[in-house]
Amino acid sequence: MITPDLENLPELGEIDLYDPERYRTSSQHPAWHTLRLRAPVWPQSTPDGDRFWSVTRFHDVSTLLMDDKRFSSAYGTILAVAKGDIAAGKTINLMDQPDHAGVRLPAMRTMSTRVARDRKEAVRRHVRRVLGSALDGGTVDFAELAAHLPLAAVGDIVGIPESAWPGLPRLAMAGVAPGDPSYSAGAESDTLTGAHFEIFAMFTELVRERRRRRRDDLISVLLDADLGGRRLSEHELVLNCYSFLMGAVTTTPQVAAHLIQVFIDQPGTWRRVRQDPALVPTAVEEALRWASPTNHLMRRARCPVRLGGTLIDEGDLVCGWVAAANRDETVFAEPYAFDPARQPNPHLAFGVGAHRCIGGPPAQVVLAVLLEELCGRVDEIVPAGAPVHMRSNFINGITSLPVEFRPGGRSERVAAGAATVTR
Repeated sequence: MITPDLENLPELGEIDLYDPERYRTSSQHPAWHTLRLRAPVWPQSTPDGDRFWSVTRFHDVSTLLMDDKRFSSAYGTILAVAKGDIAAGKTINLMDQPDHAGVRLPAMRTMSTRVARDRKEAVRRHVRRVLGSALDGGTVDFAELAAHLPLAAVGDIVGIPESAWPGLPRLAMAGVAPGDPSYSAGAESDTLTGAHFEIFAMFTELVRERRRRRRDDLISVLLDADLGGRRLSEHELVLNCYSFLMGAVTTTPQVAAHLIQVFIDQPGTWRRVRQDPALVPTAVEEALRWASPTNHLMRRARCPVRLGGTLIDEGDLVCGWVAAANRDETVFAEPYAFDPARQPNPHLAFGVGAHRCIGGPPAQVVLAVLLEELCGRVDEIVPAGAPVHMRSNFINGITSLPVEFRPGGRSERVAAGAATVTR
């Protein structure tokens, strides 16, 4: 997350955006900065020889994600499946129109901005349970704590019983970062197989329960989704439930962890937010831009198309580096500065276009609730150990973040302001 040394940027020949280990051990922002300046549409190959184009400028990434007529999501959306995703065409994130809309439109109603706001106090109760006594002092690994925040936001909405919430974050992370030491259970294939088996088994049972008796949850909504006169098969239902779970559980904790790291590195920013609760909404949006929890999103060209002045052939893979676009200096003033009052802030953390993350509103609410709870109970946030970053070219993750929260009361004026923001 460092500011690149603009006098010593890497050369093009030194850049490798595929290697997951580089994301664990170093920042890729210098490489992305070089590409935005010198090679905004840049070719590279995976170790297996699959070529992909990288786009790093905000306009080009936005165009790639918005243009679902010329760029397909059905083949696969992350570099880990450059040879094609086995769930291609079966889940919301791997569907093109019109099937995509058949799943997306009914699902959106369960996670709308209105629904998310109406559930805010229920989310707060869950968040307080997750935090427990962590904010009362002592050392805690905030990355482990934050892993449980997403289910506080969407567990009830999806229809996952609370008894299953504690074990799901680790399984979900193993599904996106099977090579990371924190989640590995041996070979990457074994880690993936084990995680998938447990999650799929849970959703298979839940789907069968909802067939017998509908509830007010996403699983029930998906059972009745109409895809041009047909319903999703049981296999497709389980895959889509998995997709919604992964979209939430693997991203929101990273935003929370990176936000805490900012407050550790910049105590003045923490004091500023704590003393002015009106900054909570914009600080959340800045945290989303800053963290960019999904480094990239991939598409496949459906026809020859020119992007950023470069001709992309039909069938070519194109990788939009969201994290790079969210530091584009032509769009964001002082992009390497965390500004909790930044406005406007047209970040791409949730994507854009037809595939924009429908879990955005619940994520915004749970992050706002977390920040409000911190502002109300914590005076200082100090490091208690070095952060450990995730081995993944997809998720910009922190697997360990030891911190000490030093409690402190809030003045009546500030508390009253927070209450106003909450309403």
